[in-house]
Amino acid sequence: MVVFPNAKINLGLNITSKRPDGYHEIQSCFLPIKWYDALEAIEAKTFSFTSSGIPIPGKAETNLCVKAYQLLKTDFSLPEIAIHLHKNIPIGAGLGGGSADCAFMLSLLNEKFELNISIAQLESYAAALGSDIPFFINNQTTYIEGTGHIFSPIKLNLSRLYLMVAYPAIHISTQEAYAGVKPKMPQTDLHKVLETLPVEQWQNKVRNDFEESLLPKYPAIDELKQQFLIGGAVYVSMTGSGSAAFGLFKEKPSIKIGSPHVLFQID
Repeated sequence: MVVFPNAKINLGLNITSKRPDGYHEIQSCFLPIKWYDALEAIEAKTFSFTSSGIPIPGKAETNLCVKAYQLLKTDFSLPEIAIHLHKNIPIGAGLGGGSADCAFMLSLLNEKFELNISIAQLESYAAALGSDIPFFINNQTTYIEGTGHIFSPIKLNLSRLYLMVAYPAIHISTQEAYAGVKPKMPQTDLHKVLETLPVEQWQNKVRNDFEESLLPKYPAIDELKQQFLIGGAVYVSMTGSGSAAFGLFKEKPSIKIGSPHVLFQID
């Protein structure tokens, strides 16, 4: 069985506080995007995990796809499987590729072996594996709060806009990104701004708090943003904890981006 985990971008990202357990409280809107990995699982005599495409750091046993299988195997009688992940979504880019792979692995196992796990239960399993993972179970545009586990619907219509997302070949770990953050409450209500203001008015109101410390350190990210603006973008931002950046356009842009990127019209 083959599935195609997709990336996401953040429309705004407020880091509001740091909790006693070390995690951070956030406010953001996650938007699924058309940048994909490929994930396959088949029954096998012995368990294995292999990958191709972008090299994945770390040992196989630490991969989230493997952890997803092991987690479900504690509660269900799963056969041995061979997992292959073709990695195309950049790593350390703030695009959520690893989280997506994990969530799609949970859903794949649920469907393939007819485990009859509910969406709510899948989200609970996902939350046990990482903060952003539950989002990819439903995989729909969602307003996010808490540590990434509190979901709210949001009325957001970006249809017919063009989205370009580019990766400047800079790997930023979550640990590095959070090390430079100074949590604070935002001056504006992100949920309200996204729902009520036109995209053209987002630029100085819909912010990513990671940019304050990361853009001076990695000017290539800001250069990408400026390319988007010069090319006609009505809103630009870094996504997640970086380093990928994106622009929203009313017309299909003709700018040339040397970095790995995707361009598509939002449905």
